[in-house]
Amino acid sequence: MKRIFSGVQPTGVITLGNYIGAFRQFVTMQNDYDCIFSIVDEHAITVPQDSDELSKNIRTLAATYLATGIDPDKAILFIQSEVPAHAQAGWMLTCTSYIGELERMTQFKDKAKGRDAVSAGLLTYPPLMAADILLYNTDIVPVGEDQKQHLEITRDLAERFNNRYGETFKIPEIQLPKNGARIKSLQDPLKKMSKSDDNKKATIRILDSAKDIEKKVKSAVTDSEGIVRFDLENKPGVSNLLTIEASLTDISIDNLVAKYEGLGYGAFKAGVAESIIKHLTPIQERFAELIHSSELDHILDDGAEKANAIASETVSKMEIAMGLGRKRR
Repeated sequence: MKRIFSGVQPTGVITLGNYIGAFRQFVTMQNDYDCIFSIVDEHAITVPQDSDELSKNIRTLAATYLATGIDPDKAILFIQSEVPAHAQAGWMLTCTSYIGELERMTQFKDKAKGRDAVSAGLLTYPPLMAADILLYNTDIVPVGEDQKQHLEITRDLAERFNNRYGETFKIPEIQLPKNGARIKSLQDPLKKMSKSDDNKKATIRILDSAKDIEKKVKSAVTDSEGIVRFDLENKPGVSNLLTIEASLTDISIDNLVAKYEGLGYGAFKAGVAESIIKHLTPIQERFAELIHSSELDHILDDGAEKANAIASETVSKMEIAMGLGRKRR
């Protein structure tokens, strides 16, 4: 099977949008690909973090992966910082990078904008991300459009290293998301749902209580027409709620429109909230079992061991290729 690598930063509880757009796809992928999933905590510290909060978020994300359906017998799940090869390979690829190409990265410019001081880590984020991917002889990397530029520089760095030091890396392919569900903010359905949104009513997180989910859906922005129909241009709020329910229930949008025909927005929102709660309840129950368990630690220990075995071999090849240490070709 072809190998997929995906890394997610531990920056808080994932949103319903994250779950529908990525985590559900991960669960499907593990049946068809050799999947490696990483909690990329070293990337998180490119901006200031509270150490206690970061530690909590790492464990929360690990439990979330498993609660949403990742099977440790089918996929490798590990924490980036527990595999030293990532930092080692990241430095070697940083030395293969050029300042100009790193400064041109859109995400660097966006995150550096308006700051009095910017960490060097924020600038050298792309070589570390390249290391994450290249260490595992990755065939395919599923990413959103906002990460496409980072994948392009990953391919550039791999080709540059191969040309300079000899064939070392497999060149990974970029897999952009298919035209599937794009979950929007409940308060501004023209922008995507985001966990960094200042408006707490805009975002559903997968660990939200049933009461909170009901409140957020009830307060979701719709329109004054009072008719449930799918129309992205004229009824983005209603269309967003239909997309959410369709994504979680596998009921077509046409059938959902028929289900709510003649009913007002009150009944519509109640139905959407009920579908979300019904879908998330078993995930939340499994999360509660895992979060403080030794089972989670055993899975992460095993994942780190498996990842270390693969990544250490690649780092050794890189060191030999570059002439580092006492290793010889």
